[in-house]
Amino acid sequence: MKILGLLLIVYAIIVFFSAIAKPAIIWNSFKVRGFVKVLGEKGTIILFYIVGGGALLLGVLLLF
Repeated sequence: MKILGLLLIVYAIIVFFSAIAKPAIIWNSFKVRGFVKVLGEKGTIILFYIVGGGALLLGVLLLF
């Protein structure tokens, strides 16, 4: 379970980085473009923060 917790924390960091830096390779992907089309850019960023926060919370909980 500790390995899964660490992987979730790393995933959360990647998601937060993607929301902040908006790297072209991620933001031009089909799925993210669909999210931007439906939710708007701010909504997509908020979704990234929610998913990243959930992954971070679950990862920390699994570590302890």
